[in-house]
Amino acid sequence: MLKKLQKKRTDLKEISEEAKEKRNTLNAEASTLAAKRNELNKKTKDLINEAQELKVLRDEINEKVSEYKNKRDETNSRANELFSKADSIRKQNNLGGPSIKALRKDIDRLEFTQQTEVLSTSKERELVGKIMQLQKQYQVKKVQLESNQELKNILDEAQNIRDEASVFHNELAEYARQAQEYHEKMISAFKEADRARAESDIAHREFVKAQEAADEQHKAFISAQKEIRDLDKEIFKLKKKDKDGKSRIIKSELQKDAKSIFEKFKGGAKLTTEDLMTLQRSGLV
Repeated sequence: MLKKLQKKRTDLKEISEEAKEKRNTLNAEASTLAAKRNELNKKTKDLINEAQELKVLRDEINEKVSEYKNKRDETNSRANELFSKADSIRKQNNLGGPSIKALRKDIDRLEFTQQTEVLSTSKERELVGKIMQLQKQYQVKKVQLESNQELKNILDEAQNIRDEASVFHNELAEYARQAQEYHEKMISAFKEADRARAESDIAHREFVKAQEAADEQHKAFISAQKEIRDLDKEIFKLKKKDKDGKSRIIKSELQKDAKSIFEKFKGGAKLTTEDLMTLQRSGLV
């Protein structure tokens, strides 16, 4: 019975050590996963904060876009009113046809072509004819405008206002570019935050799984330790019982020897030192 209990204790000891080792390994794994999860959570939080800051900047720039769009549209509206007024004056004074600015632009374009391209004789004559025709129209238009100071003043003012609108448009385009840049960075930060959050969720699930497995191994370890303690009590009882039994046998034999020696002593026999010690151990003397 004792040997059977001792073998069971040895087996439980092995189970206990194995469970302890697995528990420690799983706890270390869970700790690593928790650190990874926490790092990813921090990364997610930082990316969301970054995205929110970019959103604020984008919205601020979009306000500028709206502001300069209104300025451009209002300025263009003023210019258009003046150009409409100029058209009315032209009609009243029979000054139709292309504007002097458009004529000058066409002349410059054709002269540039004549100077930079290799043309056949017929093509060059045709081009020179067009340039001369436009120059005549330009001179006529110039005389017309110079003779009508009101129209000239209105067109100059309208053009100045249109140039101002162009400046507003350039500002608008630059702010729109900046707003788009902030928007794209914001979207990128949100997407990266989503990826980090997804990785964090995976790490958390793996952490929970490792932690639960470690808890199961800890329970197995505690259970084995409890059984070992219970077995130790049983083994101790059996050993004590066996020891007590042996003690009783030894004591019984000792008393028998002591009685025999005592009988010899009463019969007048001489006792040895060993005989005396036996009598003492038996309690007879």
